[in-house]
Amino acid sequence: MGLLARIRKEWFIIGIVVVILSAKLQPSFGVKGGPLRPEYTVSYVAVSVIFFNSGLSLKSEELTSAVLHFRLHLLVQSFTLIFFPLAVWLLLKLLALTAINPWLLKGLQTVGCMPPPVSSAVILTKAVGGNEAAAIFNSAFGSFLGIVVTPVLLLLFLGSSSSVPFSSIFSQLFMTVVVPLLLGQLCRRFLRESLERRKLPFGTVSSFILLVIIYTTFCDTFSSPDVELEPTSLLVVVLTIFSIQLSFMLILFLFTRRSGSGFTPADTVAILFCSTHKSLTLGIPMLKIVFSGYQQLSLMSVPLLIYHPAQILLGSLLVPYFKAWMTSRQKAVKLTSITPI
Repeated sequence: MGLLARIRKEWFIIGIVVVILSAKLQPSFGVKGGPLRPEYTVSYVAVSVIFFNSGLSLKSEELTSAVLHFRLHLLVQSFTLIFFPLAVWLLLKLLALTAINPWLLKGLQTVGCMPPPVSSAVILTKAVGGNEAAAIFNSAFGSFLGIVVTPVLLLLFLGSSSSVPFSSIFSQLFMTVVVPLLLGQLCRRFLRESLERRKLPFGTVSSFILLVIIYTTFCDTFSSPDVELEPTSLLVVVLTIFSIQLSFMLILFLFTRRSGSGFTPADTVAILFCSTHKSLTLGIPMLKIVFSGYQQLSLMSVPLLIYHPAQILLGSLLVPYFKAWMTSRQKAVKLTSITPI
């Protein structure tokens, strides 16, 4: 793959690095009260556009094809929104005894509270040949569920800013997340054929807006001299993230492949990706709302910014191995189904 092709493919990851460097060089432009006025343009307009865009692009009509696989959906959603945050919370009890920056640890907890992403788990499941319908259902349903459950989990595990009351947090979530999402779904109902025919770049639009949100978040950080990020803490967080993903995938693999589990190899693939992937697109705007009073908000968002490319990188590396495993399982099933003459 050539350099330009690689840049086009990884433009969002490169964009994250560029906006963080830009925030470091000129934080005054995107800081609260600065020329960009992020307290209005980002907190309300940008977040609302992201979720309207999500509602417009979310193919809820495809959910019915997989809705009856109840046990699979229950496993994915309970693992993602119950086991994952609880396991991370217990892990952080141990990591809190070290010298790791406490705000990065809080950021790891926010990762655990996030819902699954709409796209990456589905793409990787399809690439392997897994249960794509189940992946679509759980990604979409998890996103809807996360709108309600994720803010509750964040407040439960981390509390909120003392300057922002709970009623204000939930009213802003309702107006900038729930209402735009529902409006997007309503518009999709009438414009579905036109949207599918034109193939509009919904993901690209959301990604560009997300870069603006990340930029303003880091502008607030770099404008404060009290906020520092130690390289050692960052390295530990990166290693922790990869360890979490690998260990959770192993747990799910062993659980779904045990005798009598009732899950096919295709189901296992969908479960592994949907249960361990976390949404950056939904996560960053929610953090911006729930923790708007925190000066260290950008430090809290760092683990999620790392988790996003890490899950795609790890998933991409595992695709050929899962493909080979799926092929071997299919061959084994064919051999056992052949009756001797």
